[in-house]
This record gives sequence, structure tokens and C-alpha cells, in this order.
Amino acid sequence: MKKPTATTGLKWDEPLLWEKGQSGRSAFSLPARDVEQFAVESGMEGKGPDFPDLSEPEVVRHYTRLSQWNYGIDAGLYPLGSCTMKYNPKINEAIAALPGFASPHPLLPEQFCQGTLRVMAELERFLAEITGLDAVSLQPAAGAQGELAGMLLIQAYHQARGDSRTKLLVPDTAHGTNPASASLCGYQPVAVASNDQGILSAETVAEFMDEQTAGIMVTNPNTLGLFEENIMAIAEIVHEKGGQVYCDGANMNALFGRVDMRKMGVDVLHLNLHKTFSTPHGGGGPGAGPVCVKQHLEKYLPVPRLMEKQGRFSWSSDAPDSIGRMHGFYGNFGVMVKACCYILSMGAENLQKVSELAVLNANYLKERLKQTLYLPYDRLCMHECVFTDKNQAECHVNTLDIAKRMIDYGFHPPTIYFPLVVQGALMTEPTETETRETLDAYIAAVEAIAKEARTEPELLRQAPTVSRLRRLDETTAARNPCLSG
Repeated sequence: MKKPTATTGLKWDEPLLWEKGQSGRSAFSLPARDVEQFAVESGMEGKGPDFPDLSEPEVVRHYTRLSQWNYGIDAGLYPLGSCTMKYNPKINEAIAALPGFASPHPLLPEQFCQGTLRVMAELERFLAEITGLDAVSLQPAAGAQGELAGMLLIQAYHQARGDSRTKLLVPDTAHGTNPASASLCGYQPVAVASNDQGILSAETVAEFMDEQTAGIMVTNPNTLGLFEENIMAIAEIVHEKGGQVYCDGANMNALFGRVDMRKMGVDVLHLNLHKTFSTPHGGGGPGAGPVCVKQHLEKYLPVPRLMEKQGRFSWSSDAPDSIGRMHGFYGNFGVMVKACCYILSMGAENLQKVSELAVLNANYLKERLKQTLYLPYDRLCMHECVFTDKNQAECHVNTLDIAKRMIDYGFHPPTIYFPLVVQGALMTEPTETETRETLDAYIAAVEAIAKEARTEPELLRQAPTVSRLRRLDETTAARNPCLSG
């Protein structure tokens, strides 16, 4: 790629709707009232919501203009590592929007929603089969809540045995939410360093594991994109001391159809239905983070549990050992419908192929770019690969400069400065849904930027140059976010 491909377009500074409205305008019309006006009792009236008065074109143009500010998966490659931003079939969105799925109220009596309950029951069965575990709760509404549910299950298990453990092992290659989830349950997270191969060694885990440790939270593949190949030996060490093995399944896109979590020694695992099983991630949700467990943890799963008797489905809260509710109702049903559609439409053979292609694409990028960007762990990766800015440091160009310049070349930047164990990290996850041509274009852009770093480094330091906004004050944005426009 010889020159940046992104360009400036016709985009507007868009004010808030409240700043645009003019009294008396309306975006809708209602039929004339055909009943007599009736005054409500005093005290029943309120001022009503503070909605702006707008015409229909004003509303449509407002949201269309806002949409043009965004870069989404429908616009191009979205290579955020550790976050699986893959393209998902639109048919799943259409099916989830069918009135029979989108309209039922969660308080509808069970006899009137047997179809929706069947979808949930079948999804539980699919996820159990895919993971190799025994029981599933769909209730957690996000990956982090799935983590918390998993920690509560482990805590309930130990408490039922009269075992008051205080610590939990968290590798330095785990997702950032892992230690927070452990802390919320009162456990002291204990950091475990990965070895020079970027993975956990059984010997290191053995040094930390004792009878006061409730278990270990392993992200597999880890956030370096590497498979924790010692996981079975590690699980054996943890189990010998009475601990439990939790697996963060956010990176399942690299494994499903290929790995049996039970045989790996995992006791509890959460999945991100969004991202992995068809719901585009980003924009704040909704998500879904089901937990899957071995049989000895099933009685602690959140209530209500979905039960089947003679082909009829019902909810049951008759579970005295349960950790209780994790959600007001039953989870985010629309995400479940899309996941169910995805699994059914792919089938076992194609789910396996997803993993194979995700891993193949990541390794293709790794091999093609490792002469351009520094590769700290030069070994077979899973669905993502981690480079650094070490080769560009002598040009006084850093990871942030490279990422910002990617915008000028028409690509969303990869994840940067994560995982924390790699200085100046650039983590790329191409996913299985990108074509060879797209990957080659991405590689060409990175190579062109690396050349610019040597010959015209100021181009990188000033990037992005064609976006609507230039480089932002990210520190202020993080510490003093303005969320009201």
C-alpha cells in the first residue's frame, strides 16, 4: 500500500437533539380523538418527559449523521485483540427481531411462552455440548457478570464444605476484569507471572497454590493469544489442594469445536455470547455471559433454573444452595436467539472451521508482519497475535502513533498497550470472517506505516489527519468523561 486510503468526507458537527428542537414541531401524527376528553384526578398529572419538538427529517438526519461518525464492523476490518469483533450474519438479527421473539413480556405466564423457553433450553444444551460441561445458566448479562457468577459459584462450593479460603490465583495474562471479579467476592487476587514462553508453568502455580487458595482464573487462550498448554497439569495441582479451576472463555472463538473444557480440568467457565456467538460487540451492549459448570457446581447456579417435564418448560427457584439471582429476569433474550441461530446455522462442522480459520488468519498476519513489527513471542498463536513498537522506537515513534496512523489508511486501530505484560503492545485479532485480500491490505498498511516511521516519522506523530477529529486528550477523556454530548 503506497498511500493512505482513508479520506475526508462530508460530515457535520451534530448538536444534541435538545439543542435542535423548536416548539410545535412533530415527527408523528395521530388520528383525531374520537372519545370525550376526561380530566384525571388532581395529583395524577405530571409535567411529562422533556423531549425536544422535532420534525421527522430532523430526527432521521440526526441519527444518520451520528452513524457517519462511527467505524463499525460493517465498514471494515475491526482488529481489536482480546475482543473478537467479527462479522455476524444479518439473518440472526432479523430472526431475533421477529415479533414472537422480540415482543413477549418477561412476566408472561409460562404456558404462553413455551417457544421462547424452548429456545433457551436448546441454547443451554448447545453450550454444554460445545464446552463439554454439564450445566449452564444463561442469566449473566455480560462477560464480567459471568465472571462474577463463576466466582460466586466457587465461593458457594467452598462455603458449603466449611472451607473459608481467602485467595485466588490470577495470571498476569488474564483479562483485566478477572481480579476485580475475585475481589468482589472477597478474595485476594494473587498475581501469577507467565514464563518466558508467555504461558503459565505448572511449577509456578504449584508455588502459589495452597489450602487457603480458592482456585485459579485462567484465560485460555490467554491475552497474548497463546494456548495455555500446561492447563491439565495446572488443573491437577489446583484440584489436589482442593481448589477450583475457572476459565475465562472470552477467547472461545479460537477453541470451540476443538477443545473439551472438561478434559482440560475446567470446573466453571463463562462465555461471551456477544462477539463469539453472533452479536456484534461494541456500543455498550446488550451482551450475555452464560456460565457453564461441571455437575458438582450445578446446584449453586443462579435461580430461576429452566426445567423441562414431559415436553413442557417452566422456571424453578427451588434451589436452596443457589447463589441467587444475577439478573432481574432471565438474561438478555435477544442475544440468546442470535446465538442459537448462529450455532444451528453453522452446525458442528462449521463451528470447528470457525476456530481453524480464526487461528489460521492470526498466524498469517503474524508470519507476514514479524519482519516489520517486533514479535515478543515468536511461536504459534491462536486467534490473535501481539507485536510491539520496539522496531520503531529508534525513530521516536510509539505504539499510539502507529495506531493513529492506521486510521489514515482506513483501518480501525488494533488493541494497544494490552496485555500489560508486553511493553508497547499492539494486539491484532483478524477473526475468521476476513478475506485474504483484506488481510493483505492490512499488512500492506502496516508495512507502509513502518516505512513512514523511518522516512517521515512526523506523519505518524500528527496522525490521524483525515478523521473528523484529530488526536484526542485520552487521559482527560478517561478521568473526566463527558457523557452528555
